[in-house]
Amino acid sequence: MDLGLKGKVALVAGGSQGLGKAVAVRLSVEGAKVAIGALDDAELPKTVEEIKVLSEGEVIGIPTDVSVAEQARNFVRQAMEHFGTADILVNNAGGPPSRTFLEIDDDLWQQGVRLNLMSAIIMTREVLPVMMEKRWGRIINMTSISVKQPIDGLILSNTVRSAVVGLAKTLSNEMAPYNITVNNVCPGYTMTERVRSLSRFLAERDGTTPEAVIRGWESQVPMGRLGTPEEFGALVAFLASEQAGYITGASIQIDGGYYKGIM
Repeated sequence: MDLGLKGKVALVAGGSQGLGKAVAVRLSVEGAKVAIGALDDAELPKTVEEIKVLSEGEVIGIPTDVSVAEQARNFVRQAMEHFGTADILVNNAGGPPSRTFLEIDDDLWQQGVRLNLMSAIIMTREVLPVMMEKRWGRIINMTSISVKQPIDGLILSNTVRSAVVGLAKTLSNEMAPYNITVNNVCPGYTMTERVRSLSRFLAERDGTTPEAVIRGWESQVPMGRLGTPEEFGALVAFLASEQAGYITGASIQIDGGYYKGIM
């Protein structure tokens, strides 16, 4: 299927590793020009070169800590200055730490809000005028299955990511007359390096093996396995495509059936 992404300009926050990287790869393979905003470390230039080789597309990396408002704003501005426009924005940031309610002080709450909510607000606000002028755009927020089925121990993430869903649903109605869609993708357990690291940490803590930890997660998924980053990237690419123009205000889980609700 031709997704109609050739020549589109896509901005992917948190795109140097994990699910963000999978999204950047798929969009580039589909022919989009891609700007990756990620922390200023060795992974960013490495990922940029890796995608260039894989897709032979135009890819740039912009060092960005999206929890810092000015850096989130500058990521979008620098990307649009380089490419001249923006068609697709993928809002993505790592999750806040696991804590119980009484372990989270005001500073940590504010940090979580900056990381997962304000970053999406700031970057979206920067791209919308350009999208509105051309009357075409795609805003895609990477959240978590926790916005549909809260995860114990992740009250900070459950709360802040749910705020992103409220933002997207309301904004989708405001932007619909401009042919701009706003959607959320909600991954469940997916086999990324972060998940592998978590399995090693839990195995050491609980006196078991990483393989046993992963099998425990798989047992909670009706499909009996963890998802792959490539599957996630394909969903985001579809939502960014011409074919997905009538999908907006949606929160779509990609979790192998882990979520037990009916809506």
